[in-house]
Amino acid sequence: MLVKSEIIELKTHEPIAIYNITDYISKLLEVTGVKNGHALVFSRHTTTALAINEYEERLLEDIKVHLNKLAPKDGKYLHNDLHLRIVPPDEPINAHSHLMAMMLNNSEYIPIIDGKLALGTWQSVLFVELDGPRDRTVLIQLCGET
Repeated sequence: MLVKSEIIELKTHEPIAIYNITDYISKLLEVTGVKNGHALVFSRHTTTALAINEYEERLLEDIKVHLNKLAPKDGKYLHNDLHLRIVPPDEPINAHSHLMAMMLNNSEYIPIIDGKLALGTWQSVLFVELDGPRDRTVLIQLCGET
């Protein structure tokens, strides 16, 4: 069984943004030649998330609005009391981002069948930035038979 791990780097551009990373995973799948197995996609940050959903512009805006309602940036959060804890000088006020991430997933597990991700017709693998803009990384691990 082949196991291939790769880290992809993303530069995000907005405080909350959603990026379709399906093509990155599919290209890695082609290079490795895994025919049957699974892909693990793992976000390496506490203020980002992953989701499998439709990548449609109006839905993406709905998702952002919904997340902002669940954890508004201007809410009162203990994590934002920076003066009460030891933090680096560039520590952001970002409790809302952590809370949003907790409501989503930090990983997705996708079957690979006949050399392709077994996603449904409208499904895409989405990387969700919740505290941008930043430089981010995502671990992709492909396991299976070639």
